[in-house]
Amino acid sequence: MRKLPFVAPAEVAAAVAPVAAAVAGGGVVVLPTESFYGLGADPRSAAGVERIHVLKGRPAELGLPVLCADWQQLESLVVVGERYRVKLRRMWPAALTVVLPMKNAVAAARGTTLAVRIPAHRELRALLYRVGPLTGTSANRHGESPCTTVDDALRSLAGAPELVLDGGVTAGGQPSTLVDLTAAEARVLRVGPYVWDDPLVVG
Repeated sequence: MRKLPFVAPAEVAAAVAPVAAAVAGGGVVVLPTESFYGLGADPRSAAGVERIHVLKGRPAELGLPVLCADWQQLESLVVVGERYRVKLRRMWPAALTVVLPMKNAVAAARGTTLAVRIPAHRELRALLYRVGPLTGTSANRHGESPCTTVDDALRSLAGAPELVLDGGVTAGGQPSTLVDLTAAEARVLRVGPYVWDDPLVVG
């Protein structure tokens, strides 16, 4: 297991090649998000997704959310209907994860939908821009609390990831708000730090 600092711009740039190599080989990277540490793998890699399920002890039938740097990456994976496009463009980047119909099947998903987010973490977005979308499930054993430090995440996991990006102590708080946009009406699946019906961002 290799650990790299992930705070300064030069450190973010230096992490690009190691992260790309790790996920290309079906490996998993511990990385900071705007709230907690997460587990990043190539969402298209069956080996990477399986590795995350093992590290977390997560039931195989549960899909994994995916983090994207921007709208171009996001729309390569999912279909964003016109009804929510303006609203989401105003909201993101934010601690808001939405479930949308998939364009093409990916290993991280279960069924025909995928949970996606453009995270409110500048360094992480810079990394994603260079390496592509990565999974973003929390870096902890399934059923345990999410972690704000690398050390806590590594203690919680059932094994060692291939690479760790140490961004210091993350903000913590609540996990991202989770909203299902695949039905006739939006449905909040998990209340989080971002208020879905905030009148300032309604399109």
